[in-house]
Amino acid sequence: MASTTSASLGNLLRAGGRTGKPRKQILHPGSIGLLVGALVVVVGSLLPWVLTPFGSISGTAGPGLWTLCAGFVAVAGALLPRRWVAISHGLVAGGGAGFVAVWQLVRLGQVSATTDAWGQAMPGIGLVMVAGGAVILLATTVRLIRTPAVAPPA
Repeated sequence: MASTTSASLGNLLRAGGRTGKPRKQILHPGSIGLLVGALVVVVGSLLPWVLTPFGSISGTAGPGLWTLCAGFVAVAGALLPRRWVAISHGLVAGGGAGFVAVWQLVRLGQVSATTDAWGQAMPGIGLVMVAGGAVILLATTVRLIRTPAVAPPA
């Protein structure tokens, strides 16, 4: 005995849902740049930020946790399908991660100068990656701001 429910469900699935509307795009033109920048910031936040003769200091021992949060804010901006949301998330995440990276570089130079230990404490790969990820996020955001918005297909 054939069920009419399964036949109507099959028709519904073939039609693509309850209405005949096309599916909305999830990604926007800046999604790839924001995802790459976020990945670089997140990975850099977990790597060593300061290298010393006695060992390394991880980014998560200090303000690397802030940049880790900024990386996930950028992921959210990349996956939400609104252009202005992506721009605001890119500015907040890129600006915040860039500020923390510059702040840590200045602080590292200040500590090296006051202790007369130039060359003993060096920036680690994590700090460099966070700074690079911030540049990627800000460049993607500037590109999103400069390109005109495209009307969605009807």
